[in-house]
Amino acid sequence: MAKAKTAYVCSDCGAESPRWQGQCNECQAWNTITEFVVSPASVQKTSNRSGYAGQTQAQVQTLDTIDLLALPRFTSGFKELDRVLGGGIVPGSALLIGGSPGAGKSTLLLQIMCGLAANHKALYVTGEESLQQVALRANRLALPTDKLQLLAETNIETICEIASQIKPSIMVIDSIQVMHVADVQSAPGSVSQVRESAAYLTRFAKQNHIAMFLVGHVTKEGSLAGPKVLEHCIDCSMMLEGESDSRYRTLRGNKNRFGAVNELGVFAMTGNGLKEVSNPSAIFLSRGDDPSPGSVVMVMWEGTRPLLVEIQALVDYSQTANPRRVAVGLDQNRMSMLLAVMHRHGNVQMNDQDVFANVVGGVKVSETGADLAVLLSMVSSFKNFALPKELIVFGEVGLAGEIRPVTNGTERLTEAAKHGFKKAIVPFANVPKKAIAGMQVVGVKRLAEALEAI
Repeated sequence: MAKAKTAYVCSDCGAESPRWQGQCNECQAWNTITEFVVSPASVQKTSNRSGYAGQTQAQVQTLDTIDLLALPRFTSGFKELDRVLGGGIVPGSALLIGGSPGAGKSTLLLQIMCGLAANHKALYVTGEESLQQVALRANRLALPTDKLQLLAETNIETICEIASQIKPSIMVIDSIQVMHVADVQSAPGSVSQVRESAAYLTRFAKQNHIAMFLVGHVTKEGSLAGPKVLEHCIDCSMMLEGESDSRYRTLRGNKNRFGAVNELGVFAMTGNGLKEVSNPSAIFLSRGDDPSPGSVVMVMWEGTRPLLVEIQALVDYSQTANPRRVAVGLDQNRMSMLLAVMHRHGNVQMNDQDVFANVVGGVKVSETGADLAVLLSMVSSFKNFALPKELIVFGEVGLAGEIRPVTNGTERLTEAAKHGFKKAIVPFANVPKKAIAGMQVVGVKRLAEALEAI
């Protein structure tokens, strides 16, 4: 009889090691190596795991013979979620949605499943909550409860066997961290159980053309708990983010095999569940009547649409020997680099100042198009003068002080004009060839030109 093999896997990057050690050699993370017992392969287990209902023998095909209309998308009932998914739910896809406790993962999926159950056969599998708890939430949210089928189970083989009899078109597994496979001799939530459970469910979904939603927890650092292979075997990975004291939630796509990545959906948490926010720019631009120093609006590009956000900066004299540099929603290292560019090419020195930067609304800005807006907001606070409320700014700043263009510049300006902005400071290469009605566009090539423009 074959011996079981023991491997040691990093829970952050999925790298394997021949022995246990304190630090992973691949990602340099500490205390992430966990023991992973590989069960010996057998012909009987392989045939059982692949013997799902509706399975056919694999055949070789050419690209031109594949029917692209065989698996059409269907809407989830939420336009913001459909946007993140790339246009809707694809049958046979494995979708992973993660988020911190209380973000609203189970609430969102329960709303989706109750809505889809009217026209599709839907199965909601709960492993963390009882059936009564799920029913109480559905009644509190005033959702239709007569069509959705519920199952309280944590054994993967039992879940797939019941699903083979019911034949649903969409399933929810809440959550993948509490599921277990009988063949794997380890506790639920371990690296081996999460890996085998996700692979088992993904194969089952693809062979039976079931849209499978998997709920995943996050670690204290904010990343998805479990091995990285969990994100590799699924088709779409999403993160539902939101502060506990904020009523707004953002759904961001990190991976998508059926559409564009880095799409952003915005929801509002209400007493009746999550509601879509069709115009998120209006929420993030709820500014005061009087302009204040250190505030400027920029247009960021999220996936396939522009989004207007307000960037605020506070520059104050430091009372300590080491001035503080704090960024919320921005890259702190990039902010320090921009301060050096400001000193060298803008002749503005803030070495003895505490600098704080924040993106209003809890949005995270990762693109370099926010560089110019961050710099101008810091200068506005440092010099204590307010920028005009009808001003819009975007552009990338290089180390040589040049202002580099960003993608979709014309679309950003058009979106800003719709919200009533009348002046824009943008890279010279992003100045549109056709004038935008009601907007004055100032193109700048150097940082000094941008400072003169304000």
